[in-house]
Amino acid sequence: MKRRQWNAHTNAMIVIEGVKCKPVAELYNEHQLSQSFDDQWRDQFLAQAAKTFADPQRTRKEARLQQENTRLKPLVGELTLE
Repeated sequence: MKRRQWNAHTNAMIVIEGVKCKPVAELYNEHQLSQSFDDQWRDQFLAQAAKTFADPQRTRKEARLQQENTRLKPLVGELTLE
């Protein structure tokens, strides 16, 4: 049997249906899923949910600071050895 490939949009829609209290058994039968797939997708979806509400300005600032830290760490290490 050929394995199906699911795209991210479809995965998200299935998880949202489950979160909206659609009966789990109905959801599995409708999409021909095993429970392990839905559990994995739900866990991934919920883990990334906070990023939806993240402040993009703060995220850019954090990325810039992280890049600067990465650049400066070796320099501090070299100075410490001297």
